Amino acid sequence: MASSASYPPGGTFFDTLKKSFREVRVDRNQDNAISTSEFLEAAESLTTLFDVLGSVAFTPVKNDLIGNIKKVRDRQLAAPAESENLQALVINEIKTKKHVAAEGLLWLVRGLDFTAQALRHNIGSSTDELSVSFRTAYGSTLKPHHSFMIKPIFSAAMSATPYRVDFYAKLGADQGKVESELRQWLGALETQVSILKGFQERKEAKW
Repeated sequence: MASSASYPPGGTFFDTLKKSFREVRVDRNQDNAISTSEFLEAAESLTTLFDVLGSVAFTPVKNDLIGNIKKVRDRQLAAPAESENLQALVINEIKTKKHVAAEGLLWLVRGLDFTAQALRHNIGSSTDELSVSFRTAYGSTLKPHHSFMIKPIFSAAMSATPYRVDFYAKLGADQGKVESELRQWLGALETQVSILKGFQERKEAKW
């Protein structure tokens, strides 16, 4: 069970993603506008990484991401012409005196930032176990915003991570290929998270 079905023969886990963050369009000529549909598909694909981590303790983390993706998508479906990119979706929703999707995106970005920081820390520290990397990332992303009731649930997930050698083996047999594809995927994710965090600090993105 530990090593089965996370990747196709000769490939890596990243080959199984319906949409990669590397494929998400970011319009540099339109204030780094990020395609709503593509970003949400990439975020949904990312949640399968928590299945690879293998513990039911990560179910609340995964469900949190999925729930926030739904809030953003519901707004997109309700007003598609005003929601082609994430920034427009947020600004146009706030104009209606609502912020369900805007708040959902805020928490989604926090969750994606948590995941990105954990993986970046881990590939940059070859001796650290995943539990160390995820705890470090949690402390600087989600934890400051979580209530005392939620913190223990997420902390339990941090302690339930597999050994790093087992985790990376689940991503692919060719570890050189795994690292290369992870770095490319992670770099695209980090870029989009950074763009959205900057946008969310702007006056028009606040409610």
